[in-house]
Amino acid sequence: MSWFQKTITLPSKSRGSYLITDNIVKELPEIKQYRVGVLHLFVQHTSCALSMNENWDSDVRSDMSDTLDRLVPEDKKGDLYRHSAEGSDDMPAHVKSALIGSSVSIPISDGKLATGTWQGIWYLEFRTAKHSRKIVATINGEKTG
Repeated sequence: MSWFQKTITLPSKSRGSYLITDNIVKELPEIKQYRVGVLHLFVQHTSCALSMNENWDSDVRSDMSDTLDRLVPEDKKGDLYRHSAEGSDDMPAHVKSALIGSSVSIPISDGKLATGTWQGIWYLEFRTAKHSRKIVATINGEKTG
């Protein structure tokens, strides 16, 4: 068994749901070295999230962001949440992050991510202002050859 770890910095983005599968594969050419294994991705922040979901129709990402905004609204009046240290979108971002989660694990088979036909890795940003985010990528598995 072999271990590999790398920190990846995502491009700065504002609120929304973004497909980042290609970014991850580009940043981790090491995936090709593994016959079988697992890629674990962990975002080091509490106001964004990672998820596996639809990779084809961008409307799904827009609908996801809109739905999360309806479920956990921004506190524009200041009467919904106690915590608002960084603005009216601060606490809602933490709630959304807790609902979606900070990590995903994807199997590796024959040097490729073993995702389903319509699956992709999503980065969901819950803050209005652009933020740069770091993801710790850990690969564990059996290398080829």
